[in-house]
Amino acid sequence: MANPEHGNQTSDTEFILLGFGDLPELQLLLFLLFLVIYIATVAGNIIIVMLVVADQHLHTPMYFFLGNLSCLETCYTSTILPRMLAGLLTGDRTISYNGCVTQYYFFGSLLGTECLLLSVMSYDRYLAICNPLHYAARMSGRACLHLAGGSWIGGFLCCGITTFSISHLSFCGPNGIDHFFCDLIPLIKLSCNDHHLMEMFAFTLSLIFLLVPFLLTLMSYVCIITTILRIPSTAGRQKAFSTCSSHLIVVSIYYGTLLVVYMFPTTKILSDFKKVLSVIYTVLTPLVNPLIYSLRNKVVQEALKKAFRKIKFGPC
Repeated sequence: MANPEHGNQTSDTEFILLGFGDLPELQLLLFLLFLVIYIATVAGNIIIVMLVVADQHLHTPMYFFLGNLSCLETCYTSTILPRMLAGLLTGDRTISYNGCVTQYYFFGSLLGTECLLLSVMSYDRYLAICNPLHYAARMSGRACLHLAGGSWIGGFLCCGITTFSISHLSFCGPNGIDHFFCDLIPLIKLSCNDHHLMEMFAFTLSLIFLLVPFLLTLMSYVCIITTILRIPSTAGRQKAFSTCSSHLIVVSIYYGTLLVVYMFPTTKILSDFKKVLSVIYTVLTPLVNPLIYSLRNKVVQEALKKAFRKIKFGPC
């Protein structure tokens, strides 16, 4: 059992996000790179949210979920990148215990929400392509609100449980987190408590919130692609397959990196590799999602052109 006095020590603890500190000569370059990515990510996702809200043609279930995804990505990347950018610019990589737990709570909640939301989006596309006759009934406005709301609530409730568990950990040794943000496994590794139980708990949550949504998403896209291959028109088949295959590739990369990071044991060999994979799902995926899911879509492109015309010439 941890010493009760550790509670007071924990509340005063400061962690050091080691991140990319072992590459001092690249700090400025990394700062500029991540700053450009952050600005592009936030701008792209905010544009999509505004289009979905403002354009009547985008008031459909698919674009409703895309708007939720873009809002989620904006919040998601904002929990990680501003703190990392500040550390790269100033060299100050310290973060308080409360700040670390808060960052983990919002990051973990949004991560869980995104996993659930991506599976909901794949279900929406499955119904639209494989069961078009039942689509309107199953994807009513009320059903969409329930599915989206359930994703957000489920993500935040799940991470609330893990955050509550973290708040009971004691930290009395080294305070260097070998990561660029506060994550569950690095925090468990630093605690004075028994690691085994918490690691099993983290693995179980990963199984529920990563593997299960991934398998559901994968099954949906397999059914979708099977249906597309039966389309008699070659042009229609190629168009639909191009869109769905690009979605499937992005989803597979996203879930694949998450599964390796959270379901494989962390060893010295895998530590740096996991850090690189973390960049993919925390930084690159929010940047790519607006392009893959929305900006390549002709309806979204037309809505964007219409918005630019209104800005340039004023409302007709």
